[in-house]
Amino acid sequence: MPTSDNPPFPAALRLFSAGVIIVLIVGAGLFFAPELVKPRWPWPVTPFSARFLGGFYTAEMAVMAALLLWNRWSPGRLVLVMAFIFTVIVSAASFVNLGYFNFARKAAWLWFLVYLASAAVSGLFLWRGRGRPSVKGVTLNPAWRGYMLVETAILGLYGVGMLLFPLAVSSSWPWPVDPFHAQVYSAIFLAGAGGTYLVRKSAPREEVLVLGLAQFLVGLLAILGLVITDAQVHKIDWAAAKTLCWLALFGWIGISGAFKLYAASRYFGSQSV
Repeated sequence: MPTSDNPPFPAALRLFSAGVIIVLIVGAGLFFAPELVKPRWPWPVTPFSARFLGGFYTAEMAVMAALLLWNRWSPGRLVLVMAFIFTVIVSAASFVNLGYFNFARKAAWLWFLVYLASAAVSGLFLWRGRGRPSVKGVTLNPAWRGYMLVETAILGLYGVGMLLFPLAVSSSWPWPVDPFHAQVYSAIFLAGAGGTYLVRKSAPREEVLVLGLAQFLVGLLAILGLVITDAQVHKIDWAAAKTLCWLALFGWIGISGAFKLYAASRYFGSQSV
């Protein structure tokens, strides 16, 4: 892809990406070493919430690694848009639910510092590039564009439901989810909706790859985390309708991501897909 069509970001963004990845390693520890990380987390988390959040932070770490690697407008605009949506919503949910945080501990202050700084930095770089056109990519055929809009709508509506009606929507999850965690989870769906909407018309290879990787990991690790955690605590009713619907939702997200990965690797360079 020509450099003029896909200009680099300043080196400062690469430093920011590296710093975020270091922070995300701690979050990913909720999936891989929950007993080590949970006592140090800014608020109390249940076993299922710990692994679910840890799985998402692992996916986010992979996305930030892509930005660190390329550090260009594509896939940078996609990563920054998704990061901005996620950090703004989680920051807002955290301010609304201050009672969950123990400000006698450093972890609570660091949480707000990291999220507010991340939202500010991603927002700043997006603002600076607000007039820059998207990188020319593969032209999606009508079927793909239609699917992208449907995916955007499903993820967006589900995310809005989790944000505005957390108790009602989260009651369909396999484990009990309190309003604060439901609102934090809503940011995952809304960030995914924003990313999908962004690439619905012209899809640069890097952006489709990053979006596909994010969705594949979110779906895979959410389901894997549920299985691993329940093998330890035995709390999930696997035959319940809400469990099956939840598995279908995250299975669909993971499969959708896998198809995007395949399409990006198979069809990049074609006139349409």
